[in-house]
Amino acid sequence: MKGLMPRDGRVGGGWLTLFAVAWLAVWTVQLTPVQLLLPLQLDTPGGENDWITGVIWSGLILSVGGMAGVIAGPLAGLLSDRTRSRWGRRRPWAIGGSVLSAASLVLTGTVSEPLAVGAAWVGVSIGVAVVSAALTAMIADQVFAQRGTASAFVSSAQAVGIVVGVGAVVLLGLSVAASYIMLAGLILVIGVGTAVLLPDPQPASTRKIAKENWRERMGALQDRSFVWVLASRLTVNIGNALGTALLLFFLLYGVGSPAATAEDDLLLLIVIYTIFVVAASLIAGSLSDRTGKRKPIVIIAALIQALSAVMILISPTFIGTAIAAAVMGVGYGAYMAVSLALATDLLPKASHHARDLGIVNVSASLGQLLGPLLGAGLVALVGGFWLLFLAAGILSVLGAVMTLGVRPAAALPQPHRAAH
Repeated sequence: MKGLMPRDGRVGGGWLTLFAVAWLAVWTVQLTPVQLLLPLQLDTPGGENDWITGVIWSGLILSVGGMAGVIAGPLAGLLSDRTRSRWGRRRPWAIGGSVLSAASLVLTGTVSEPLAVGAAWVGVSIGVAVVSAALTAMIADQVFAQRGTASAFVSSAQAVGIVVGVGAVVLLGLSVAASYIMLAGLILVIGVGTAVLLPDPQPASTRKIAKENWRERMGALQDRSFVWVLASRLTVNIGNALGTALLLFFLLYGVGSPAATAEDDLLLLIVIYTIFVVAASLIAGSLSDRTGKRKPIVIIAALIQALSAVMILISPTFIGTAIAAAVMGVGYGAYMAVSLALATDLLPKASHHARDLGIVNVSASLGQLLGPLLGAGLVALVGGFWLLFLAAGILSVLGAVMTLGVRPAAALPQPHRAAH
């Protein structure tokens, strides 16, 4: 692990590779059920003529899980900031979250009733939130000159994770139960393994943390710019979730894809989306590191995502959806990479890194998990999908407008600032 330790605010290829692999596992186990397994479990619980009921159950379950993650992420971050152990600060939480995720995934695959599925999924959401809080804090703890690049690995892994998970299920012909077992093994092995291998240095000061007044406890939430970033990430992620989380239902009942080929069509769209997310996030993240200008990239990226929703409204066909998936990938990939780096630049105090970044994670995760609930309501309201994509476009534009309120730090953080 010594060879992986950062030097002068920079990390090497080995650190970035392990970090990316860890996030790949996290996103795979979180998004494969969201995109495929949960809709399969919950589709038409009232019969083939009652497909909207399945949409509503999916939205409710994902949103309840999201609320659990909202609580667990910042709480785990706060506790990890205060953890002082021979194993480090972040590592114990990353390992514990991985184990909880694995156990909950196995349980989710053994039940079929919507309420039971929802209860098991809450455990998955909590476990993933805990791991995510620990991993994201490592960016603020150890990375300074490459924050845009490191953040790009997070968003790239999100897109690749969907392909890995859905691809494995579809191409291997796995049952729902077998798919959950596969995901549980993935997070158990990779989550624990990368947590052990990634360095987790103790903070520069090992003194007992002094009591803070209420204003100090607010941390980055005192910064209006930080709050605008949170609001923008929540809004843009709701817009993204409206366009992606109910995609299998859209293919079946909006585009009219045959049930026998709908899963294959879904996989193809995900692959297209992924290619553009990865390319856009890496390019945008690197560009923001070189120029130090993150805010303009974030605004443009959110507007590009809005354009993809307009394209589907104009052409709600499989070809039109495929082109829109590419455009959405460009916008979302660039947005997520650079907005995370922008939020990290605004953190005022190293002792609050994990808690503050846990809140940043929540702003995105909550958006992704509130989106299906809102989307289910919009679909049920009009008996179709046009209002869903209209709302997705409007929210993406609103997220871009919110970013105008951000006043970035005058300069990118330097390594010595971490000890403050």
